[in-house]
Amino acid sequence: MLDIKFLRQNPNLVRENIKKKFQDEKLPLVDLVISLDADYRTKLQELENNRASMNATAKEIGGYINRGETEKADSAKIRVSELKKSIPKMEEEVRSLELNIRDIMLKIPQIIADDVPLGKDDSENVELERFGDFTKNTVSEIPYHVEVMESFNGLNIDSARKTSGSGFYYLKGDVARVHSAILSYARDFMIERGFEYYVPPIMIRGNVVSGVMSFSEMENMMYKIEGEDLYLIGTSEHSMIGMFTDEIISEENLPLSLTSYSPCFRKEVGAHGIEERGIYRIHQFEKQEMVVICKPEDSPEWFGKLWKTAVDFFLSLDIPVRALECCSGDLADLKVKSVDIEAWSPRLSQFFEVGSCSNLGDAQARRLGIRVRVPGSKSDKYFAHTLNNTVVAPPRALIYFFENNLNPDGSVKIPEPLRIYMGGKAQIFPKK
Repeated sequence: MLDIKFLRQNPNLVRENIKKKFQDEKLPLVDLVISLDADYRTKLQELENNRASMNATAKEIGGYINRGETEKADSAKIRVSELKKSIPKMEEEVRSLELNIRDIMLKIPQIIADDVPLGKDDSENVELERFGDFTKNTVSEIPYHVEVMESFNGLNIDSARKTSGSGFYYLKGDVARVHSAILSYARDFMIERGFEYYVPPIMIRGNVVSGVMSFSEMENMMYKIEGEDLYLIGTSEHSMIGMFTDEIISEENLPLSLTSYSPCFRKEVGAHGIEERGIYRIHQFEKQEMVVICKPEDSPEWFGKLWKTAVDFFLSLDIPVRALECCSGDLADLKVKSVDIEAWSPRLSQFFEVGSCSNLGDAQARRLGIRVRVPGSKSDKYFAHTLNNTVVAPPRALIYFFENNLNPDGSVKIPEPLRIYMGGKAQIFPKK
């Protein structure tokens, strides 16, 4: 959410940013919020003037009584009574305008970074760099990932459809063990890089949801708990950032670099839909996330560190990847800048998204009231910057793990970092 003062002083810049994101339908919101803001400030001043007048008049009453000026005292009492009656209505008007302005401001997108490439949608995202050996897998014909996992007797989608519907799965045996091994390794990988480990709540309240994401994202992603003000998280970033709601953090304690594990739940409403036979786009998965809260001037450097950390993780599992910068039209409204990490599929000779790194500037902090206290000052505060990135999100990551580590005989190589979590196994073999 933008600062209303910034919008008031830079309306043309805000309009230009909306155009860069190809959201011209939101252009009228700028003039609307400017008009409402002017009305709000006028009514707020009137309210403050009435309060001041009521207090001043009330103080005069005692003096009139002491001097025997009964008529003036009675007149002052009537005036105080009238002002006192008018104030609640004025307060309600001011509060209503304030909420209306906030609702509109939540729909106006964050100002994107100057170097974000312009484009309408993800088809115009820009490749930054490729990492890893894309020719190392010599298997002539790699089966569909469901067939590979079923060869290990490790995936059962049909039973999950009976119990839960499309978009769910059972993992078992060696496939389930690889799934858990990747998550355990991801946890330790991030701890070794200095991130503090968390297991957060998997349900959050509505005010946290609206603080960490846009309304359109919420509608397409979040599952609501019926009859309660609770939502299942789509990523642990939500509860991790929400943990600092309305907090004032000492600048000396920044940056905060955190990593978290959680189950995640997503409706996956939109163009892609849920796969009948596959685990690429599903309703339930597990994820290791990284979150940073820092000073504004440090967020660009942290942004580069975070997405490169994800690259290092996948390369350690012998999975080639590329970094793809999201264009303006593909950025969610709260994002300043974003890079997707895409894994290489040797079966299809294509890349597929396995994680996303985002710099949200002060958008989440402003919505949730996450401020930083300036050293040596009791009153000087500013909004923190927040960033997040996926370390790994199996079972989707399993697709590219199996494809890139598949041997010609159908067995799968276990990369060195995972072996400690796999009972020392260097290889797993199919059951059928």
